[in-house]
Amino acid sequence: YVAAVYEHNPVLSPNPAVLVDRQAALELMARNLDVYEQQVVAAAGQGAQIIVFPEDGIHGFNFTRRSIYPYLDLFLPAHSVKWNPCREPHLFNDTEVLQRLSCMALKNKIFLVANLGTKQPCEHVDPHCPSDGRYQFNTNMVFNADGVLVAMYRKHNLYFEDAFDTPPEADYVLFDTPFAGKFGVFTCFDILFFEPAVNLVRQYNVKQVVYPTAWMNQLPLLSAVEFQQAFATAFNINVLAANIHHPALGMTGSGIYTPDKSFIYHNMQSSSGKLIVAEIPVITPDHKTNLEKVPCRVSRSGESSPPFYAEMMYDNFTFVPVQEDKGELKVCANTLCCYLRYQQTVSTHELYALGVFDGLHTVHGTYYVQACALVKCGGLHFSSCGQEVTDATASIDFHLWANMSTPYVFPLLLTSGVTLDFADHMGWKNDHYFISKNGTSSGLLTAALYGRWYEKD
Repeated sequence: YVAAVYEHNPVLSPNPAVLVDRQAALELMARNLDVYEQQVVAAAGQGAQIIVFPEDGIHGFNFTRRSIYPYLDLFLPAHSVKWNPCREPHLFNDTEVLQRLSCMALKNKIFLVANLGTKQPCEHVDPHCPSDGRYQFNTNMVFNADGVLVAMYRKHNLYFEDAFDTPPEADYVLFDTPFAGKFGVFTCFDILFFEPAVNLVRQYNVKQVVYPTAWMNQLPLLSAVEFQQAFATAFNINVLAANIHHPALGMTGSGIYTPDKSFIYHNMQSSSGKLIVAEIPVITPDHKTNLEKVPCRVSRSGESSPPFYAEMMYDNFTFVPVQEDKGELKVCANTLCCYLRYQQTVSTHELYALGVFDGLHTVHGTYYVQACALVKCGGLHFSSCGQEVTDATASIDFHLWANMSTPYVFPLLLTSGVTLDFADHMGWKNDHYFISKNGTSSGLLTAALYGRWYEKD
């Protein structure tokens, strides 16, 4: 099927904390919806059957609970009504944004996924009802090619979003398409948690996911395209990911991902949005992954050079330096040991290190991580290891493995210029998860196993 995602550079309110009326809010949102409309026409013109827009793309961000209120459309509980907002605009008040999106889908005969803010009145007999008598949700809306509202998903894992409420219970949202079967839906920070993202994919055997996001890149392990690809690879699914484009806030990185191919956009220089359209295979639920067929020698190499410690992504990693052109290294923390067999095929004067972290990450969210990472350091001093680096020239053949305690391991492989490469082999062998690659397409930035031990969050 042909899919499209649009990385949108939003028109933002200059003062999001200031209270405005509904009319002013609609005028600002209309400027973003005008851009959406152009992109829907362009995508449909290239044969796209579905288009995904980013989180916060219509209203922007940095609102308070009160200041976002004029920007909110009405939330209609799922399946409460079969409704075509374009054809029946007068059924509900405060649905101007929904009507406009519905008409875009209908006119262009395309499935459309967009993120907006919604409100739902509640009674004080509801124990979860906020004191102002309404819920405010960060919501993904899905319209079919006739403009009918077919799915609504309320973001579960909010990321410092004071304007929004967490739904009383997690939504598991699926919608059906004639071209690729079932799709699952979740948003941004959800991708790092078991509920509902991982549970949805596993329990409902979802093979395609739409993913609006407003993701701030964090190298070396959590840049948008890197983790979006890892999620598609780890679960053997297709992911249609649309991010906000706002380089000043470190926001870029969208793509259409299959388990073994990606069509991505990551651009910190340009200020304009970007439409990605690609034809990808439908993954059927019985489609087997080919990741676990490869024998690997888990040698028990001796201890490497003495370890050193450096901060990477706010966590205290234990590192050993990569000092020879080839060799075997080992580094451990808590119960987690990482092993690396490597050979530099193009020798450069760049410092690399093998790092390990096994613990609770507590900055910008709390979640338990088991990470084993070969990274390029920022300079030639050990203290520079763990810094954000975007360029590298060294080409390294590597086999990296670790005794992960969690089955949820995301294989990361990032190359110079924040581009992606694909491992030759990966999977489980003898209670270890491994990833191997001979010759990356460009200089190696990160090769890592990012494990999420959800039970220990």
